[in-house]
Amino acid sequence: MAAHAVGLRGDRRDGHVTVAQRGIAAVRERFLTDDGLEPGTVREAILASWRRSRRLNVNAAGSELPYVKEPNLESPLALSAAPILRRLAESLGQEPVCIILTDADGVVLDRLTPDRAIGRHLDRVQLAQGFSYAEASVGTNGIGTALEGRTPTLVFGHEHYAEHLEQLACAGVPIHHPVSSTLLGVLDLTSWAHGSGNLLMALADSTAHQIEESVLLRTGQRELALLRQYRKTCQRSGGAVLALNSDLVMMNEYARRHLDPDDQAALLARTADAMGATHAMTVIADLPSGTTARMHYCPVFAETGLAGGVVRVQMTAGGGEVPSSTGLSNAPPLPGVVGTSATWQRCTQEVLSCRRDGEWLALQGEPGTGKVTLLRAVHQRHSPAGHLRVLDAAAPGNLDEWLDAVAEELTAGQGTLVLSHVDRLDPAALSTVSELLLARSERIGGSSDLWVAVTMGTGERSTDLGTQLLPHFPHTVEVPALRHHIADVHQLASHLLCAISPRLAPTLSSEAMVQLMRLTWPGNVTQLREALRWVAMHRRSGLVRVDDLPPECLAVSRRRLTPIESLARDAIVRSLIENEGSKQRAAEALGMSRATIYRKIREYGIIQPAGGRQPPSGTRPARGERDRGRTGREVICP
Repeated sequence: MAAHAVGLRGDRRDGHVTVAQRGIAAVRERFLTDDGLEPGTVREAILASWRRSRRLNVNAAGSELPYVKEPNLESPLALSAAPILRRLAESLGQEPVCIILTDADGVVLDRLTPDRAIGRHLDRVQLAQGFSYAEASVGTNGIGTALEGRTPTLVFGHEHYAEHLEQLACAGVPIHHPVSSTLLGVLDLTSWAHGSGNLLMALADSTAHQIEESVLLRTGQRELALLRQYRKTCQRSGGAVLALNSDLVMMNEYARRHLDPDDQAALLARTADAMGATHAMTVIADLPSGTTARMHYCPVFAETGLAGGVVRVQMTAGGGEVPSSTGLSNAPPLPGVVGTSATWQRCTQEVLSCRRDGEWLALQGEPGTGKVTLLRAVHQRHSPAGHLRVLDAAAPGNLDEWLDAVAEELTAGQGTLVLSHVDRLDPAALSTVSELLLARSERIGGSSDLWVAVTMGTGERSTDLGTQLLPHFPHTVEVPALRHHIADVHQLASHLLCAISPRLAPTLSSEAMVQLMRLTWPGNVTQLREALRWVAMHRRSGLVRVDDLPPECLAVSRRRLTPIESLARDAIVRSLIENEGSKQRAAEALGMSRATIYRKIREYGIIQPAGGRQPPSGTRPARGERDRGRTGREVICP
């Protein structure tokens, strides 16, 4: 027979090892020593996997595997597969066959092992829940090689790259989402190498198809429930209506016709903050056009759980959100601060009002939102020549010296005192600061030339902070995260670039600016400033295009990446740019497989770089491309 059949069936046995398997063992040994294999000596898919395994520096003798993560048994794949796998295990009885389900990264989600002997062996080779059997971990095997090739794969005996797996036969079949064709995971049937591989593959293939049908049924129920509620809401509402879940976004005709693409993208990004909530809520969003959207989110449930959410949108004039009596919309901008969105204007108006009335203030917000910068600007507006001192409780140094400086400023009693990061003080320090503030209040009898403000984060507050320090500050104002006034990125980016390169600042192209407004900016203004400082270091003048942005700006991620993940993301982006967008060449340059780079691109939310080939300045992508790029999901406009 052809080489494809070697080691699969009908070979003369010597003990438990067939003659053909002895031949493959010799071929593998020759590959590991000199790679001088003739065509047809071993199956092409196996040879390609061996070569990938060697490039990945997989230990051919086998090695200890790290525990990757707790398996998510509530995922749609795991829930859909569970009853099918139980029935299969019952039908197999005591046959020496292990049933294994993995996710798209090769991490084992579930393992059913009726036969104790093979179960003990799989424990020894760590083919168990929470461990990854991707090719990068153990080399050629039924799970990892099926993931890499995206096709059903049988790996038999000595075809495994790691020798401690040579007693096994593994039949892996990829499981795809029946609607989106997204790779969900792999079903693998593992037995002893002296079993019948063809029967394993046929059984694995039919079971994988059953799981895909179950996923379709579960997905269909979920999306049908969402679609029904979306239709009902569209019939009752005369305005814009959105519906979304993790796989789907729907937008009605009114929203498509009456909102420009920038406003649509801002709405979808803001609505994503509510996605997954199981209770109704109202979300406010300032849109790039200057209008304010009030979004009423309502969760939708199916028999299988949360199906998504439907959002009704009410539009109001942006200026109407800021009280006209403040005159803030006509006031000159604060020195060193930019931003014209309604959310930002409300915040600055409240801080200015507290400073004007002399009322002490607590300013809270996420790291990097510009709390101290705003307080400096308000001080400069109120008294440009006045005394200002900022004392950072989180700065390195002696705490007693910091407390002495606070006491010194309170005794002097002039100008503005800002105590930043007070939420990081220990209970004893909070008590001391509280006593100093109380002594200052009793000494002056309620009137003072000193204005005190403190800054803190948005996390859970300690009891000591709430009971000892905050009672001295009658007002608390929250500085909005940058993603909540994303329209201000346009002004902020230009302002920051001029501050970084005051002599000859580069200019952001329209495409680069659009890309900056797509991002969620978990580090807020501080992160934007660092990204633009990177731009200024690499392009000191001229027009900044999308490919001139740092790698982090070419990825849209819903979570903060670890330092190692950030390094991996940046390396992939740089390789894609250097190889003109070719994923194959980029993967080869990084020493990874094409399947791995595709998976990492999805995981990190990397937006395909143009590889230096930019559209002419001023051109705009098609509406569908812009919407899809900003949200990471396809927009369906019925």
